[in-house]
Amino acid sequence: MRVVGYVLLAALGVLVLLLLAAVIRTLCMKKKTSDYTPHPDAAREREYAEKLSRMVAYETVSHPDDPELEKFRGFHKLLAELYPTVHEKLEKTEIDGNLLFFWEGKNHDRPLVLMSHQDVVPAEGTWEHAPFSGDIADGKVWGRGTSDTKASVMAFFQAVEELLKEGYTPKCDVYLASSCTEEWAGDGAPKIVKELQRRGVELFLVCDEGGGIISEPIGGVKGNFAMVGVFEKGKGDVKFTARSSGGHASAPTKNTPIARLAAFVNDVETHNYFRREFPPEVAAMFKSLAPYAAFPLKLVMGNLWLFAPVLKPVLGKISAQAGAMLQTTVAFTMQSGSDACNVLPQEATVSANMRFIPHQGEKESLEIIRKIAEKHGLPVLARLPIDPHLAELCDEGRVDEYETTALDKALSELLGEKTSSMPSFPVRTTPRLEEETTNPPAFTLRCSTPFGARVSRSRTFCVVSGSNWVGAPPTGW
Repeated sequence: MRVVGYVLLAALGVLVLLLLAAVIRTLCMKKKTSDYTPHPDAAREREYAEKLSRMVAYETVSHPDDPELEKFRGFHKLLAELYPTVHEKLEKTEIDGNLLFFWEGKNHDRPLVLMSHQDVVPAEGTWEHAPFSGDIADGKVWGRGTSDTKASVMAFFQAVEELLKEGYTPKCDVYLASSCTEEWAGDGAPKIVKELQRRGVELFLVCDEGGGIISEPIGGVKGNFAMVGVFEKGKGDVKFTARSSGGHASAPTKNTPIARLAAFVNDVETHNYFRREFPPEVAAMFKSLAPYAAFPLKLVMGNLWLFAPVLKPVLGKISAQAGAMLQTTVAFTMQSGSDACNVLPQEATVSANMRFIPHQGEKESLEIIRKIAEKHGLPVLARLPIDPHLAELCDEGRVDEYETTALDKALSELLGEKTSSMPSFPVRTTPRLEEETTNPPAFTLRCSTPFGARVSRSRTFCVVSGSNWVGAPPTGW
């Protein structure tokens, strides 16, 4: 017993020393404040809002395997009306409704792509403003696609339009790319990739949809922050099917298809089968945010080496988005059964959208969900947007310190030294342009800035959006 007591006392002593070390590190951490606010420009804001409003009002819902080319070509005519200089000065290529513009730079060794999709998902449910109204009210543009992602399309077209009028020539070749099949993981962006490959273009940088200027990204962290996405989770749509001989509801058998599916869904919802870890990007975000937090939060966020084991199980309970940063997720979204209420189905299905975390990628995550489904007698059909080889690249991908430091420098030039930028970990579909290319870009970034920022500064090319987006190659690129 005495030995056990000594061991416990020693363990307690080690814990106290570790806590003391964390407290000292936190006390030595220089406190920072984020006091950036955008500079109002009423005329410019109105111009941008009206252009985005018209783009949103033009409905561009895409559907699997239904190209609807005339609809998207009609949207292209609107873009030509809104951005005449871009269409006059840049080389335009249209590939089955997908757009690629080429802006020749002074140098050709580090080409970049500014990318965002034209299409939107269907608008269901009740809306405060009609989904395709493009209403401008309460300081906002309302409607489907305002943030996903016609704001991005508007952003880079507007930036290039203004820069062309100023006579600006970029230091590197710039491509503007916009697919019309992104929302259903179609072949739009792969067609753009094939065109780039045909031209022998090897991309250095891809800027796509991503984070935003967020106020108080974590409770207790005050200020406005530019959330820069540097990596994305992979995606798969998975269907689970239960079958039986059917029958009449007046004499139900046990373990019917719907009962088995319900048990399976409950199993997944009430147990955590996927490993939680802090990816380097999330750890970097916490480290960057820590100096802006009050002491208790700063202590935890600035010392993940000590507190990560405690945070892993509780972070998801605090915020679903925060929890999704740490593990593969499964969201059940669709289901089907009998066509009549008094008939037992011979077949019932439930579908889920999975997002694969890099440390437990597509192959391992799907194997886990398959084994759970097998316990409930359910066959699994997975529809994946990328092939196994490219999935491995996605699982292993990382953005190194040089690349994020370069973007921090660009944001500082654009928004001023007092603005903080930080790595973030968006939970979105992996872009097809990155997935399909056999010569992937050196790195990919997702960036943001508010309406009030200047569209261009000397020696820096910038793209500005009112809601979610900026792409900025640093000085000298």
